[in-house]
Amino acid sequence: MKKLLITLTATVALAASASAFAHGTKPKHGGIVQTASDLQFELVTKGDTATIYVEDHGKQFATAGASGKLTILNGKEKSEVPLQPVGENTLEAKGVSKLAAGAKAVATITFADKKTVNARFTIK
Repeated sequence: MKKLLITLTATVALAASASAFAHGTKPKHGGIVQTASDLQFELVTKGDTATIYVEDHGKQFATAGASGKLTILNGKEKSEVPLQPVGENTLEAKGVSKLAAGAKAVATITFADKKTVNARFTIK
């Protein structure tokens, strides 16, 4: 019985790690990657601009016709900036306050098909 339990536990752990690897959580642009609604979102900040790249299983996901907002929670401060499509699979927010370590950001994106997705990020 003990061997069966160990084998079952190892199998579940291996399946979980393979599933996480299949979603490709490595950043391609040096940002923070999160998965929501089976899509991958990578948040990259540079200066006062935040860029979000969207992919579906490693392939670019169209952001044309999408809109949204980026909500930033930095300690007790909260700010919101609009997200606009700027490339094939890219959304951008300008006027973003500096994101310090521990800050949280929530991207609420409504795609052209009217499906809304929330991607949550914690700044490291």
